[in-house]
Amino acid sequence: MQDFWFYIKLGLEHVLDFAAYDHILFLSALAIPFTFKSWKQVVVLATVFTIAHCTSLAFSVYGILSIDVAWIEFLIPVTIALTAALNFFRVFRKEYATGIYFQILATTFFGLIHGFGFSNYFNMLMAEEENKLSPLLGFATGIEFSQILIILVILILAFVVQSVLKVKQSIFIGVTSILILLVTIPMLIDTFPN
Repeated sequence: MQDFWFYIKLGLEHVLDFAAYDHILFLSALAIPFTFKSWKQVVVLATVFTIAHCTSLAFSVYGILSIDVAWIEFLIPVTIALTAALNFFRVFRKEYATGIYFQILATTFFGLIHGFGFSNYFNMLMAEEENKLSPLLGFATGIEFSQILIILVILILAFVVQSVLKVKQSIFIGVTSILILLVTIPMLIDTFPN
């Protein structure tokens, strides 16, 4: 049981690590179009992301699939940029807006990419583990808790800005998506495979 708690803590730290803020950026981009009225949809997307993230870790841990780290490191900021860009279509080009099923599909793909980004480190931790399922479940639990915390913070921020400060939802989504894109551009440049 102590190992299970260790992996829960590792999952929490993995997402909430401000030094490696790619998860926070992705979840922020994912959550900003939502409000407390639609909280269930964004929690479903976060759970889909967790499942996909841990699926790619399982593929790696069990030796089923391995992907070049250089490409994964580049694709992670691509997923953030695409998620932020999709927010513009959702708000400003409603005729091109995507439905929840497309979002689930995209979030699944993005979760797989993010999981492979952490797989090398996770594989080193798992090298001595005979039972790999329990650590994977603990890690998934930690990821899910931390993602729900980030989503809650984003929903509270959206509520304050939109309801208290009376900023239109479209402006809030547009401005925050632009900020996320601006933070992501240097990541794209730095990680572009040579």
